[in-house]
Amino acid sequence: MAAMVQIKGAVAEFPNHVLTGGLQCPPCDPTLRTMNPLTIWKALFLSLLFILPCHGQDAKDSEQGDNVRVMRREDGSRDVFRRSPDSRTLTKNTTSADGVITMVTIYRMDVNGNPTGCKIYDGQHNELYKSSYGYRKIDGQLVEERMFDSRVKRIDPNTGKEMPVRRFIYTYDAQGKRSAPISITLTPGKTAEEVYGAPSALEKNPFDDKPAPANPNAKPVGGR
Repeated sequence: MAAMVQIKGAVAEFPNHVLTGGLQCPPCDPTLRTMNPLTIWKALFLSLLFILPCHGQDAKDSEQGDNVRVMRREDGSRDVFRRSPDSRTLTKNTTSADGVITMVTIYRMDVNGNPTGCKIYDGQHNELYKSSYGYRKIDGQLVEERMFDSRVKRIDPNTGKEMPVRRFIYTYDAQGKRSAPISITLTPGKTAEEVYGAPSALEKNPFDDKPAPANPNAKPVGGR
C-alpha cells in the first residue's frame, strides 16, 4: 500500500492550486436575514385563503349540471338526484337539514326514462328494500309497486316465489292524474308505516322538463 503523502501549499499535479482547508462559507451579506417563523405562518395562511374557496366551489358545482337535480323541502331537507351519462341509472340521496345523508335510492331506468326497479339503502349504505314497478300497457302509466325486504327473504309456500312485504296500487282519474296509492301490507302484525313509511315510486322523472302530454281519453269535469 502506497504511503500517504502530505502536501502543503499546493495540490499534487496541480502546482497552481492551493488548498484552502475545505469548503468555506461565503462572506456574510448584511442584507440577508433569517426569515421570522411568524412570517412563514402568515405565508401559509395566505396560501390557504386561495385554496379553500376552490374546494367550496367544487362542492357547490357537484350539485349543478345537466345530470344533477335538487329538490328542497320546507324543513331544509332535500333530495339530490344524479343521473348516469346513459340515463339508465338514477341515484337519489335524501339528506337532512344539516346535510346528513339519511337514505339512498338507486333506480334502474328503461329507455323511456321510467324506473323498472330500485334498491333502497340507509345512510350507512346498508340495503333495506328493493322494489319493482308495473306499468299499464295501454298508456304506460304506473299501476303497481312491489316492495321486498332485502334483509329477510320471504317465500310463498304455495308458489315458491319471493313475497313482497308491501304493495302499492295506483289509480288515475278522468284527467289522467295519479291518485295517492292504496297500500297493502303483507307482513303479519305490522302496519304499512312500520314496514316502510312511503312508496319509492317517483312522482315524475326529475330530468323530464317537458310538460306531461294530455290524456286523449280525458273528459271535462261534469262533461258527457
